[in-house]
Amino acid sequence: MLPKAIQRKLKECGVVINGKDPWDPVVTDERFYNRIMAEKSLGLGESYMDGWWHCRRIDEFISRVLKGAVDDDIRGGLKLALLSLPSKILNLQSKSRAKIVAEEHYNIGNDLFTSFLDPNLQYSCGYFKNTEDLAQAQINKLDLIAEKLELQPGDTLLDIGCGWGGLAKYMAQKYGCRVTGVNISTEQLKFAVDYCKGLPVEFVKKDYRDISDKYDKIVSVGMFEHVGQKNYRPYMEVAHRSLKDEGIFLLHTIACNTSGPNCDAWLNKYIFPNGVLPSMAQIAATAEGLFVMEDMQNLGPHYDKTLMHWYANFTNAWPRLASKYGERFRRMFEYYLLCCAGSFRSRTVQLFQVLMTKKGRAQPSVCVR
Repeated sequence: MLPKAIQRKLKECGVVINGKDPWDPVVTDERFYNRIMAEKSLGLGESYMDGWWHCRRIDEFISRVLKGAVDDDIRGGLKLALLSLPSKILNLQSKSRAKIVAEEHYNIGNDLFTSFLDPNLQYSCGYFKNTEDLAQAQINKLDLIAEKLELQPGDTLLDIGCGWGGLAKYMAQKYGCRVTGVNISTEQLKFAVDYCKGLPVEFVKKDYRDISDKYDKIVSVGMFEHVGQKNYRPYMEVAHRSLKDEGIFLLHTIACNTSGPNCDAWLNKYIFPNGVLPSMAQIAATAEGLFVMEDMQNLGPHYDKTLMHWYANFTNAWPRLASKYGERFRRMFEYYLLCCAGSFRSRTVQLFQVLMTKKGRAQPSVCVR
């Protein structure tokens, strides 16, 4: 069993081990308890993958645990401490290591991602303003970005970490931009080239540190989470040198409430190797002296909704994916989607859109409210 202090905290959150509510975890293997105490979130996620517990509403379970700071009372063991050590002393997101996340996550298979994403293939949160539909929410997000960037026909737009090319295609078709997408994922780029055929869009397989041209506007959606705190300043310097003096830069990133390594051990091992969430303080500090921070919008609650839509789509698509990916992968991926939804619901993590310009430029029109 778990220590009484932790059981008490869980009860205060409305969570009871082997309880009757849909967010109560049901333990099927007694080894679960020792594993949680030794490995915290890593043990929780791995034991779910191993079938040691199940829960009808993992998203709500995680949300309640995080709101109640239950994990603060679990110290973990030496194994967990050793796992976090490299992120503190090494640059885990160097050029030579940056491709790891592309190979282990983004190159898994385009059939997987197209099965649960919207038609514009947006692998970040939508904007559920006046809609509950995922596809419309993602269009809302793209139009919001375009409005903030003051996109005009003929603008050159740099998309750092362009995914499957959905943003590039939308901005080229609707706003008449000439888009350059930079990415290091072979599978994403292969898809993007075909997806945007015939449009004024170019895709380049290149590390962001090697970008050298100048652009009217720059956007980066869901890529800063892979940069790492030792590279935040170099990243901002690349954006600064690549942006024309009258340009606008929009950074769209998941972020934590506090500064630090901010690497979840389970997500780091199974989903986003070497991923690190910045804080707003870190974003501001690394942009200091380079950019004027014009506007910040927190879309965190919209990510909760997005993830729940992705989970529903993934569940519906699973019968045609099962033979390729297998049951353990299913448990891993559903845990990932629901765990992240719970994290946003608890307000432990946020989604910031930060609008920046170079010093001396007129304030963007979106800031005049």
